[in-house]
Amino acid sequence: MNTDVITAARNNAEWCDIVCRTHGIIGAFHTHMWTSRLRTPSHYPDAVTLDADATGENVLEIVDSATPGCSIRDSFACLNLLPAGFRILFEGDWILRAPEQPVSATGGDIRWRRVRDARVLPAWEAAWSGGEVATELFRPALLDHPAVVVLGGYVRDRLVAGAILNRSGAAVGVSNLFTTLGDHGDAWHGCVAAVARAFPVLPIVGYESGDALAAAHGNGFTSIGRLRVWIKEGGEAMAR
Repeated sequence: MNTDVITAARNNAEWCDIVCRTHGIIGAFHTHMWTSRLRTPSHYPDAVTLDADATGENVLEIVDSATPGCSIRDSFACLNLLPAGFRILFEGDWILRAPEQPVSATGGDIRWRRVRDARVLPAWEAAWSGGEVATELFRPALLDHPAVVVLGGYVRDRLVAGAILNRSGAAVGVSNLFTTLGDHGDAWHGCVAAVARAFPVLPIVGYESGDALAAAHGNGFTSIGRLRVWIKEGGEAMAR
């Protein structure tokens, strides 16, 4: 079993658990999975499998799969949830960047810094979502969580990029990376430099697909395994 994928999946599940708790939804860690009995916030799954021994039957016994919108992060792309009325929403690669890899001393044209002021979060979320109105998905409690760092990337004083870091025991996860400038490579470059400054001895993990995956590869990440996200027919799209 790929221990790097186990590390990445666990880190991602911890991030999902943190987000849910800021919304008053309490998830639970089980031997092979993290789950929530209540429907999770938009863009977040109702379950994340933690190893390849998790089964679809185990997951569906706990989550609310009776109503549309239930989503499952199949961390090892090994479940078959078609008979239960799910479809594949998207697939991607788990990625890892080893701490011993060299990091550029500069972060490119974007200057990255930690977001500490809750008043910045609505603009951050609006930029992340493509200019849509903020829905308070990312709540101020995240800024005070000891395992979370919200990063903003700026050109002069204009917010043009961002990412969220969450530290688990063995790694730092990067999620919700975005840029309004269209160059994921530049965004990854600056984000990696910021992570290396904050957590110099830990590997960086996450998952990506498409152009963002190619940009991650160009910044020293390696694909370590496949994941799949399933959603109950009739559900809304979900991301992180």
